[in-house]
This record gives sequence, structure tokens and C-alpha cells, in this order.
Amino acid sequence: MLTKKQHQLLMFIKSRLDQGGISPSYEEMKDALGLHSKSGIHRLVKALEERGFIRRLPNRARALEIVKLPDTTAAPVQKDLGLDDEVGNVVSGVFGPKSGIQARADIDAPVEIPLHGRIAAGTPIEALQNTDTFISLPPDMIGRGTHYALEVSGDSMVELGILDGDTAIIKQCNTADNGDVVVALVDGEEATLKTLHKRGHQIALKPANQSHSTQILPASRVQVQGRLVGLLRRY
Repeated sequence: MLTKKQHQLLMFIKSRLDQGGISPSYEEMKDALGLHSKSGIHRLVKALEERGFIRRLPNRARALEIVKLPDTTAAPVQKDLGLDDEVGNVVSGVFGPKSGIQARADIDAPVEIPLHGRIAAGTPIEALQNTDTFISLPPDMIGRGTHYALEVSGDSMVELGILDGDTAIIKQCNTADNGDVVVALVDGEEATLKTLHKRGHQIALKPANQSHSTQILPASRVQVQGRLVGLLRRY
């Protein structure tokens, strides 16, 4: 049994394939379903793939194939009950003694957030955007709100344990408190990961490495893009 959003996405993919033989992009899927982020589409696609309704064709970008369609004689598609329109937590309409266990298993399932590229923990670099790559996190690692991930490049935050090659988990926001480690966009072009300090009409972006200098900039040149809430590291 598919959730309402899963069924809508499956039918949208089918209609696009029927029209031109090319599956829609994640951006087109997001707009068609009225979702706020492509990470929600990624989870829906994964759910359809796991349930055997679609499959991805190897070595081809944006290549999806319809494997089967829902049985039209089955019970109506279940409503998502407002738990999460993007995830679609309800997977069955037959609620026996184990239904609570199934619902809990879905809630505890890994959460996928977009990996947007690299961010400097040193000299600012241009923030890359790669919204077709996602990483999975335990649901209790992040709270409410929109989150994304960035790969750390540089050594300016090593004294806070943020190392070159780490993956920074960022909660999207446009304000921060003094002492927060933030993604700061400078002049609308370059992004850096630094500790933020407000000094009147100026912003100080402070590194955690004595070999690096603090940047002091007019507040008008700095835009907070998010706040560090977690860190991943591979050994």
C-alpha cells in the first residue's frame, strides 16, 4: 500500500515517461507535489524503489523506470495523516496488533538530508551546490527544521575538533547567537565556517586555529546561512 504522496509521485513519473520517455528531475517532482525540499522527493523515490514500483537505470542520470503500478482493486491509498507529507510514514491500512511497531519503525528510520558540497574552514571558498547527493542520519541527531550537510575543507577550526574532510551538519537559519559556529556567506558569493561574534555594526568571523586571522566585516556583507549542529567523520 502506498501513501498519498508516494502514489502521486509514481503517477507523475509515469505521466512524464508516457509523454516523452524521460523521467522528471527532482526539481520538477518537488514542484509537482508541492513539497519544500528535494530531500523529501529523494525519500519518496527511495520508498517507491524499495517497494518495487520503480527502479533506477544504471549509468544514466535521471533514469527511472516504472516496474509496476498499484493494484486498482486494492484498498484506497492511505492518507498520510499529517505526520510528514514529504516522508509518508503510513505504509499500511491494516492496523493489527503490530501496527504501532510498524509506525515506530518508520519514525525511527534514517533521515536523509542534502549534501551541498564543500565549505572552507579557512580562506572562504565558493559554496558548491549539489542537491542530487544525500546522506543518511539517525533521526535523533537533528531536531526540527531544515538541515543540510557540507564537507569541510581546511584547518581553521581544528581547535574545536572540526577537521578537514569532516561533514558538517547544518541547521538552516538566518540568525545566530554570539559564539555559534555558523555558515557565513560573505558578499553573497563565498561561504566559510567560523565562530560568529557581533560587534555593533560589524561581524567577526573567528577561526579556531591560532595560525588563522579573525575576519572583521561590516554586518551588511555577512549573511548567516545556518548553524552547526553536528559533525560526521570517517576513520
